Amino acid sequence: MKLLDGKIALITGGSRGIGEALVRKFVEHGASVAFTYVSASSQARAEKLAAELGSSAKAYQSDAGDFAQAEALIAQVLADFGKLDIVVNNAGITRDTLMLRMTEQQWDEVIQTNLKSVFNMTKHALKPMIRTGGSIINMSSVVGVFGQQGQANYAASKAGIIGFSKSIAKEYGSRGIRCNAVAPGFIATEMTDALDEKTKEGYLSAIPLKRLGAGDDVANTCVFLASDMGAYVTGQVISVCGGLNC
Repeated sequence: MKLLDGKIALITGGSRGIGEALVRKFVEHGASVAFTYVSASSQARAEKLAAELGSSAKAYQSDAGDFAQAEALIAQVLADFGKLDIVVNNAGITRDTLMLRMTEQQWDEVIQTNLKSVFNMTKHALKPMIRTGGSIINMSSVVGVFGQQGQANYAASKAGIIGFSKSIAKEYGSRGIRCNAVAPGFIATEMTDALDEKTKEGYLSAIPLKRLGAGDDVANTCVFLASDMGAYVTGQVISVCGGLNC
């Protein structure tokens, strides 16, 4: 039996990077997965992923940072799949710059996409999950734990996710709902591929395991938290960072 057999999961930001790894890994472990993408430019990629995974995955264009769209998405997923066992709030962006150069728009965009989206999705998912229990996994970052220059907006959003996750764990643990945060370190994605070699070497020198993480490293942790193997784990922040945060 696979770890997520019979489970219905919703993953935001699932068309690329860590999100794509999550979708693939959850399907591999037996879940049926609804996943989202936002921009029209991501549509072809999302539909290709869904087609590759067959009836086990379905793509939805939806902005998790929009309250009404999040509500409509949850309703549609329930109509399409019948229930909701797992929510992974993975959608996120960066707008990096030093604070003196940061615009209000750069601040607001990051907070809305990274933090408000977690509120939106959790708010609308809680009602059906209260009846059945389930697992909510929120994607934070080691930057939300120890900060990073040039990323005050991103760090604030990811630190907010940690406090939010702990609060939801306390509010809804008695209803069988677990809520945890996962804090990835430097993960090899399209974003890190664009970094120059000197920057990569600087990151690697700070990581005890001396390698960038892979999307599967994060996805495997999320499978554990989503499955019955993590049944007594809630309100925690689990760093997947190769020791960067030790």
